[in-house]
Amino acid sequence: MTAENDATGWRGRMAPGLDDIEALAIEAYAELPEAFRALCGDIRFLVADFPDDDVVKEMALESPFDILGLFEGRGVGELGTPVTGEMPNRILLYRRPMLDYWAEHEETLDYLVRHVLIHEIGHHFGLSDDDMETLEENAD
Repeated sequence: MTAENDATGWRGRMAPGLDDIEALAIEAYAELPEAFRALCGDIRFLVADFPDDDVVKEMALESPFDILGLFEGRGVGELGTPVTGEMPNRILLYRRPMLDYWAEHEETLDYLVRHVLIHEIGHHFGLSDDDMETLEENAD
């Protein structure tokens, strides 16, 4: 058996939990340039197993596995004056859909969490999915 096929690193290990995904997200966020993080302002991160039923319904998802992350709040360009009772902007990362995606693709889990986090921060800055897809294509 070669080192590549050695299973000892997986023995006794469980699937990454909510805390593991959160730690990967915190690490990814900390690695972003300081100027970029400063523009994010007071944004919160939350990791959940799945989106709640309201999100699935509102976004017309066929399955709760159809979404890896979600930005909730008002984008930077819309912030202006705070609205009474308004919650801080937040980014939700969904563990089970991410693990499912990870199992089916050739990406590391830390790369995937970073990608989803940055994608949702893009929504915080007011970018659409199409905008971000174009940026990614031009960066390749």
